[in-house]
Amino acid sequence: MSKTATSVWTECLSFIQDNIKQQAYKTWFEPIKPIKLSGEALTIQVPSKFFYEWLEEHYIKLLRVALVKQLGDDAKLIYDVRMENNYSSNNPHTVKFPSSNRNPINPQGVTVPIDFNKRELKNPFIIPGIQKVKIESQLNPNYNFESFVEGDSNRLARSASMAVANKPGGTSFNPLLVYGGVGLGKTHIAHAIGVEIKDKYPDKTVLYISSEKFTQQYIDSVKGNTRNDFIHFYQMIDVLIIDDVQFLSGKTGTQDVFFHIFNHLHQNGKQVILTSDKAPVDMQDIEQRLLSRFKWGLSAELQAPDYETRVSILENKLYRDGVEMPNEIVQYIAKHIKSNVRELEGVLISMIAQASFNRKEFTLSLTKQIVDKFVKNTKREVSIDYIQKIVSNYFELDVATLQSKTRKRHIVQARQLAMYFAKRMTKASLASIGSQIGKRDHATVLHACKTVDNLTETDKQFRRYVDDITKKLTF
Repeated sequence: MSKTATSVWTECLSFIQDNIKQQAYKTWFEPIKPIKLSGEALTIQVPSKFFYEWLEEHYIKLLRVALVKQLGDDAKLIYDVRMENNYSSNNPHTVKFPSSNRNPINPQGVTVPIDFNKRELKNPFIIPGIQKVKIESQLNPNYNFESFVEGDSNRLARSASMAVANKPGGTSFNPLLVYGGVGLGKTHIAHAIGVEIKDKYPDKTVLYISSEKFTQQYIDSVKGNTRNDFIHFYQMIDVLIIDDVQFLSGKTGTQDVFFHIFNHLHQNGKQVILTSDKAPVDMQDIEQRLLSRFKWGLSAELQAPDYETRVSILENKLYRDGVEMPNEIVQYIAKHIKSNVRELEGVLISMIAQASFNRKEFTLSLTKQIVDKFVKNTKREVSIDYIQKIVSNYFELDVATLQSKTRKRHIVQARQLAMYFAKRMTKASLASIGSQIGKRDHATVLHACKTVDNLTETDKQFRRYVDDITKKLTF
């Protein structure tokens, strides 16, 4: 009986199955299809380029032994690799790669027992499984689209997120970067996309992770000499959601590894979703090659909600919690809490707690007490960008001039005042303040603060500047 590609491959599989663990066999050999036998050359089809690379790196000796048994010493192996990319085309094409056959010319006998599975892929979540990795998605089902109230401030981000959830990896919104200030719903919308995808496509591997946790896992992989395993694990995710990506700032090694993971996912039509408190153009200490990739898809901003949206958010929260509250109280909260959604819900939770624990009615006076505490707290929280705008407006400059290298006295003083107020009114480090106000170093900021202190004591006009700007920033 003449040999065929199928018969040769079946015999090879029989030998391979006896020499490796069952899980590895199912993952790396069952998906392979024999395509063609031409003389001593067997062509097999593998699902992806990554698959081919993994076989070449980990199983080439085993494949060589199996093929030589069937086809003799001149046996050759050719991979027919499916180059699938749902992002650009639904029609996969194939590329042929000859096996490197990285064996000595005169291989030693195979009487020595061979352990081909010493190095298994490490899952940073310590849950077994390789090809379709069984992992906990880390998603919060309470953060879904039903509980995310739409308004003018978030319509673009919400619509784009729904499009991504309906067709992950198949829209032009890849990556989708959602950015905005604190408490505006970035994490909520990121979870909502993941929850919706899991509902619609249960077989897809979705993973939500904060950038801090991602960084820590990378550091652990470097310490444990498992960097490649770390990369391979993340390259097998279908939908990767990374929260607060701005925290990769300054972490060169983590940025480098994320760059390779991102490229692989994007090229293979997998979906990447990122959140950040800054737009890509405002991110500091992020490599240009990574920033350019953040801009490939869509950057959608979440802004502070307007009055009508704030009322809707409060009513939605009350409805979900089964609580009734007079309209005038809801409107009072919406009118006075303007900064973000988290504080709106915080006031509501405080109201419900006070009313239930102290057995009080929902009254306007109780509402005023609670709202006043929140408003006083938020007055102190001012961003460096806001400080620069206020100082620039006060001296009738634009922010670019304030940040420029010019040494004109009135501009230098304005810059020093911006640094002084940034140190006094934010929790940012001196280095962070310097990098945001004209890319100066921490020593410049320290000098600016000392100069402002000295001039405030000795120069009446300068003291008036400080008093006026203080009023504007704390109004």
